[in-house]
Amino acid sequence: MKNTALTSTHEALGAKMVPFAGFNMPVQYEGVNAEHETVRNAVGVFDVSHMGEFLIEGEHALKLIQKVTSNDAEKLTIGKAQYSCLPNDNGGIVDDLIVYQLKELTYLLVVNASNIEKDWNWIQSKNDVGATMRNLSDDYSLLAIQGPKAVEAMQSLTSHDLSTIPFYNFIVGDFAGIEHVIISATGYTGSGGFEIYCKNSEVKQIWDKVFEAGASYGIKPIGLAARDTLRLEMGYCLYGNDIDDTTSPIEAGLGWITKFNKKFTNSEALEAEKANGPKRKLVAFELDERGVPRHGYDIFDNNGNKIGVVTSGTMAPSLNKGIGMGYVTTGFSKVGSKINIQIRKNAIPATIVKLPFYKG
Repeated sequence: MKNTALTSTHEALGAKMVPFAGFNMPVQYEGVNAEHETVRNAVGVFDVSHMGEFLIEGEHALKLIQKVTSNDAEKLTIGKAQYSCLPNDNGGIVDDLIVYQLKELTYLLVVNASNIEKDWNWIQSKNDVGATMRNLSDDYSLLAIQGPKAVEAMQSLTSHDLSTIPFYNFIVGDFAGIEHVIISATGYTGSGGFEIYCKNSEVKQIWDKVFEAGASYGIKPIGLAARDTLRLEMGYCLYGNDIDDTTSPIEAGLGWITKFNKKFTNSEALEAEKANGPKRKLVAFELDERGVPRHGYDIFDNNGNKIGVVTSGTMAPSLNKGIGMGYVTTGFSKVGSKINIQIRKNAIPATIVKLPFYKG
């Protein structure tokens, strides 16, 4: 089990630690609902240093990124980030990721912790263009400072005006007494804020100063359990649940990051799938009665025919109702459609809704 540079800090704070993607990670501190509300209403900090970071450099860096990712990385400029995915050869997804353009010929790829080795090997296997690749995952830490008060709470820690960094943009600058920190206006919560990339040797200083600066704003440490409820309320996909090696970006509703103005892995088959329409689609649903949908629960139509499966589900703290996502045959994917979720012995009625669940 790997530790992050902050593991002993989490333990000292009384965090409940669990194994996650090969790391010893804090799942919660005071409780999921309280932590969820802190991020929705104030500001909270996640240690997400388990995420992977790859540097792709050189004159052929963009060519490699264009080849392996579904989105059009040519649209990036220095200081911009882009959500994308790595399609596989069979219509599925190797991983979803964020691509940052750091310099003219330098890109940072941020990948999921559980997929670091898989992604590295996959990209390397496609690198016949001679791009330089470096795996920085073991050397870098990542803090997600999320919530509506994040800008105000963190402004004293940097000379840069945080309010001027647009969503999915970033700067490299001073933060909490450390130079050359990536301050990125990204996150996985839907409540605004930043993600801070720094070296492992710097993260404890940054963590301490972040909590000092945020003290009067009600800042708290937040665990992975609340990260999951926050992302689900926004309808953000979780790799391994909502997308994986068997789900295509088209059926997962990720057509918006799948650009066919270029050739990439399996692009012809995905373009055909988009033209013909997928046989199943990832949908969002709300339960019409009390209940908590969970990953793996079956979905039925009103005649008792199985039409799909739940990929993510929870009792949404901000909405106080059961919500979830899952794949259903396309005929049942329209907003307003009625479905049933099998929860133990009961078929609980639910309605297909438009994302996000949480409107802010």
